[in-house]
Amino acid sequence: MQRVTLRLFNSLGRRVEDFTPATDGVVRLYSCGPTVYSYAHIGNLRAYTFADTLRRALLWKGLRVEHVINITDVGHAVAEAELGEDKLEVAAARERRSVEEIAAMYTEAFFTDLASLNILPAHHYPRATQYVEQMIAFAERLVERGFTYEIESGLYFDTSKDPTYGQLGLIDVSGQLEGARVEEVPGRQAKTDFALWRAEAPGQLRAMRWNSPWGWGAPGWHLECSVMSMLLLGEHFDIHTGGVDHRQLHHVNEIAQSEAYLGDGQPWVKFWLHNEFLQLGSAKISKSSGHILTVSDLAKQGFHPLAYRLFLLGGHYRAQLEFTLAGLDSAQSTLRRLVRRTSALGELPLVTTADEARAAAGDDAAAVAVIDQIDDAISADLNTPRVLALLQDSLRDQTLSEAGQRAVVAACAAVLGLPFGQLTPADLEQASDLPEVDEAAVEQLVADREAARVARDWARADALRAELTELGIQVTDTADGPTWTRLG
Repeated sequence: MQRVTLRLFNSLGRRVEDFTPATDGVVRLYSCGPTVYSYAHIGNLRAYTFADTLRRALLWKGLRVEHVINITDVGHAVAEAELGEDKLEVAAARERRSVEEIAAMYTEAFFTDLASLNILPAHHYPRATQYVEQMIAFAERLVERGFTYEIESGLYFDTSKDPTYGQLGLIDVSGQLEGARVEEVPGRQAKTDFALWRAEAPGQLRAMRWNSPWGWGAPGWHLECSVMSMLLLGEHFDIHTGGVDHRQLHHVNEIAQSEAYLGDGQPWVKFWLHNEFLQLGSAKISKSSGHILTVSDLAKQGFHPLAYRLFLLGGHYRAQLEFTLAGLDSAQSTLRRLVRRTSALGELPLVTTADEARAAAGDDAAAVAVIDQIDDAISADLNTPRVLALLQDSLRDQTLSEAGQRAVVAACAAVLGLPFGQLTPADLEQASDLPEVDEAAVEQLVADREAARVARDWARADALRAELTELGIQVTDTADGPTWTRLG
């Protein structure tokens, strides 16, 4: 029986609340998925590690979970703009592949990254291109209900018809009109209004195009998540997750169009959870900023992917986290110690829920007390740093029986997603084997890259950065000039 109520920070209202699913015993969970035009970088993957931790916490509380992660393979314009090219079309032209090849390649890479981080597979991975007809039908209903207008560039949602628009993001709509959305769209009535359907410009022929009542074109990015989530989870569901950058625009627009579509006066989704940014230096890690580093890059340079997961779990999901190689190296050292100690305990019991963990502890009251503390920590808005501290303390605790220690470790593995009992010390030692580096050669490459940047020869600068990455070198540009650090 559940002893402690799971409490989660709801972005809708900015407060911690008791969580109870709408349907007894079943949680319907939607996570905004990737736009598959490039590899997911480590900042992107924080969102999925967080969503996985949430899902494991729900399972720990004895709940069943239906999880959807969408795959955006059309509709996401460059720079989140209303006009302009689709990110996949740009990537296809750059890489001289079809958009289908681009989507397939980067979707598969995304799944590989999830597996390497021990993230539970979602129950559904809907592709946006498979739901365009349903998106058109959704938009037609919004037209019928009077929430739209049509201009040359497409069909737009009229945010003036929604008196609660922006509530999730705590947006002052009058302020947003002047500042947050600066893109000029001819005919758009307000800068908060957003595209439901992006029509082809005169003379344009998109690589991805469908016919609609508003002409040939493609669906808007925000429309996709509303349609796919409702079709797979029901018109209302329990939790929607994503990165904090989605809280101010993408999710605000999802709510507006979904509640207009439903028209029942009820909140579309009751709980909205967002993870904070991963920072590199003073800037967030993002494709647009050029701070690209993938889990595969880390693995090639000697870091086990689960060391990165442990690094993320060492910070609270709602706190900005500074990514440093020293921090990742420390996480890998911690993971090695944990794996050595847990491997010595022998086979662990199979545990998913809190009650199963308590049962596995048997008569060891001290172990049950630790498991209760783990329950308290994960129930307090997913306090993973506290769970990690309890794990390390328990491995040093001489008062616990071996069976009790195994139960505690199994409990921590269940909520943290770190597969103790499966990882071996040898797995991590192989990951720490790094090649030799010629420092003089590295210094020359860094200097050559800086010279290319000064000359504004961006192609050569990018090529030199790629060469440095292949050597296992991360370059960071600072106000005092470039610095470099060896990965691992």
